[in-house]
Amino acid sequence: MIELTSGTQMPEIGFGTGSATTEAMVSALHAGYRLLDTAQMYGNEAEVGDAVRLSGVDRAEVFVATKLNNGNHDPVAVRETFAKSLETLGFDYVDLFLMHWPMPMLDVDYVDTFKAMLQLTEDGRARAVGVSNFTPAQLERLIDATGETPAVNQVEMHPYFPNDEVRSFCRESGIVVQAWSPLARTDQFGDAVLTGIAQRLGVSTAQVMLRWHLQRGVVAIPKSNSPERIAMNRDIYSFELGEADMAAITALDKGEDGRRGGHPDTFTG
Repeated sequence: MIELTSGTQMPEIGFGTGSATTEAMVSALHAGYRLLDTAQMYGNEAEVGDAVRLSGVDRAEVFVATKLNNGNHDPVAVRETFAKSLETLGFDYVDLFLMHWPMPMLDVDYVDTFKAMLQLTEDGRARAVGVSNFTPAQLERLIDATGETPAVNQVEMHPYFPNDEVRSFCRESGIVVQAWSPLARTDQFGDAVLTGIAQRLGVSTAQVMLRWHLQRGVVAIPKSNSPERIAMNRDIYSFELGEADMAAITALDKGEDGRRGGHPDTFTG
């Protein structure tokens, strides 16, 4: 478990629900995952709540994170849509509420959005708040303007895009980094460096990448609908990557050419 600045304990690997079926979410909980990552944008908060109840796992044992949709940055909308998220999930609280994207082109300043999100922690309905897809400059501005540090910054991160500038800033600032798209896309599974390490260790390429994240202090959020892959992706504690392997994987960095998603400065949702 990782302790957030709020004092909340968060698991060190999670399950991404964006394209997951309810059955896959239940499989993830049965496989031992205790962090479910959803978002207003995904339109599946009801299914996430159902999965927790169907799994038989106590709600208090599951760390549930959701995210503010990009059109809901107005402070009034923050409060109203967060309340709707709780209703849709069927929960009294979420463990983590993230701003999905900074959206700097909006008329509403993301600083004001974050201030409204901070208010949600006062009555415990959000145990912690954070951001997603923020650059170091955006984080620095947010911290300076509010006097508060986001608990988490969830960003694109994988061997072809290690996003080390963000990771370093967050580590120095006490912000936990979560990785979306931690396995990039399937074209990466054939990389000679990754497959060579996987074959030598007797594990899958996905397991190698997820172990790389773990040893870098990053909370990976992999996705799958296959019960076998779901279980395999969490089975990353029976082996370690040596320094040479870690360096070889990080050296796959393609810089901005490796980025698969939008850029935080220009993404419009």
